[in-house]
Amino acid sequence: MFSNRVSEAVAMLLTAMDALAAVSKTEWEGLPLADRLATAESVETARRRGLAVGTTLAATLVGDDQAVLGGGPRQLLADWLRITTAEAKHRLDHAAKVEERTTLTGPVLPPVLAATAASWHAGRLDEEHLTVILDFIKDLPADIEPAERDTAEAFLAHKAAELRPEQLKQLADNLAITLNPDGVFTDADRKRQSSFCWGPQRRDGMSKGTLWATPELRAGLDAHFAHGAKPGMNNPADQSPCTEGEPDPELAGSDTRSPAQRRHDALNALVRRQLGDPDLGTHRGLPVTIIASTTLSELQSGAGQAVTAAGTLLPIPDLIRMAQHAFHYLTVFDDVTGRPLWLGRTKRCASADQRIVLHALDRGCTFPGCDKPGYLCEVHHVDEWAAGGRTDIDKLTFACGVHHKLLSQGWRTRKLGNGDTEWLPPTQLGLTFGGTVNAFHHPERFLPKTPGAAEAPEAAEAPGADAEDDPD
Repeated sequence: MFSNRVSEAVAMLLTAMDALAAVSKTEWEGLPLADRLATAESVETARRRGLAVGTTLAATLVGDDQAVLGGGPRQLLADWLRITTAEAKHRLDHAAKVEERTTLTGPVLPPVLAATAASWHAGRLDEEHLTVILDFIKDLPADIEPAERDTAEAFLAHKAAELRPEQLKQLADNLAITLNPDGVFTDADRKRQSSFCWGPQRRDGMSKGTLWATPELRAGLDAHFAHGAKPGMNNPADQSPCTEGEPDPELAGSDTRSPAQRRHDALNALVRRQLGDPDLGTHRGLPVTIIASTTLSELQSGAGQAVTAAGTLLPIPDLIRMAQHAFHYLTVFDDVTGRPLWLGRTKRCASADQRIVLHALDRGCTFPGCDKPGYLCEVHHVDEWAAGGRTDIDKLTFACGVHHKLLSQGWRTRKLGNGDTEWLPPTQLGLTFGGTVNAFHHPERFLPKTPGAAEAPEAAEAPGADAEDDPD
């Protein structure tokens, strides 16, 4: 229950917001322009102060035994507030910089960015202002003196109260040049900035990636593109694409792809040649290759979408074409015969075939709200092996590493009649979770049921090796 102080403050806030929301557009229009702008400014300050209270609350979720609430504060925030996990991460990252810190021995330390924290909690900064300052600090070379760094941070925090975020960004860029006029960055500075991340997959299946490459990676890619991205090389439009040696002059002359498209196709060819190569080893007992689940009817019709073990949607024609390469083939699991999926007590670790089926059935971690795909999951015995559980396909499920550990902290799992895995929280939490079954990896379940709806997944790409998986 809330304390009296907190409950009264929340009630006052909601009452005030109800009163403002009750003002009609006509009433607002009847006020002088100066009054409307002053009100808009006050409401904006209140909104920003609400954001600051949110970071303070987020900071309280870090530490203690909060992992038992569902894999850490980020997912707890995302699920409870119905925000994206990316937004939850932003709030926690902000809290780490603008909230007071408690040492292991108990003393309280001021925020990492003290001046920014003061402006943030006063409602003078928007999230975009805060992001500009955080990015400025992150991008500074490591050898900048702490006193210079603190002075620059305080200067930007002061100016943020006067400037729009894009204006503050220009000021921060100029200030960075002033602090590092020679543009000297060490290998450690560059390594700290190196990254690659995907954006969300669009409806047409395309994805945008953002790459910050070290000089070494860029040099290597440039060398590969110099040959692999020449006109006529690795052209998927050719009946027999040239992947080695020199392209035929006629093919090169008829290549209508742009340089950017040729680089894309060269990179695709480079990755395709590596997938499934035994020299790469295995990942959780399976070859490093693409695993995709679909239905038999979609394969037969050549239409629809497969789902990879990373959660990527893959058009069926692309899947069939990719399966023709040396290290890719399809197997349909439709009964108990053929490859063994029911191992009983004869083996504790799930087999490669069982993991393949779980990629098709679960697609990813089954903990409510978790977005970790199958590639990043372990196999969990719903009935614990140590308590007599069996290694049978109908008694196994996917759980990512973080949520798998929750089973030792009071969480329990069980299989429902439809094959879904239900997660039951510890009773001592005293919380009612919005859902105990994860539908994140199966958005089609939210669609209205119609005649001829897609059948349950039953086909998957399968290598033929046994798998050793993570035990319960």
